[in-house]
Amino acid sequence: MLDCAKGNKQFSGQCVRGGYVYILASRKNGTLYVGVTSDLARRLQEHQLEIHQSFTSRYGVKTLVWFEQFEEISRAIVREKTIKKWRRAWKINLIEATNPEWADISHWLL
Repeated sequence: MLDCAKGNKQFSGQCVRGGYVYILASRKNGTLYVGVTSDLARRLQEHQLEIHQSFTSRYGVKTLVWFEQFEEISRAIVREKTIKKWRRAWKINLIEATNPEWADISHWLL
């Protein structure tokens, strides 16, 4: 059994060890940020409220334009590292494959 106190989320009474890779944008074709987290809703709120003085707060990167969910956080981390190495055009293609208008898709998490 997973230890929920060590960063695993609880869902339906059980610990979950999944994760998300996500891309935030400042605007369409603007500055991009690729991140990974086990709790995307919480992490988005941190970006929105500028809890941490970081790249995203400095450049106004707050709009969720793409994400992918994984059952294992380790797989999400590998995917994030891969995407971070990609050329910008490839990241844009990834976003536009599902979100051509670069709309804020944070409501998809509800």
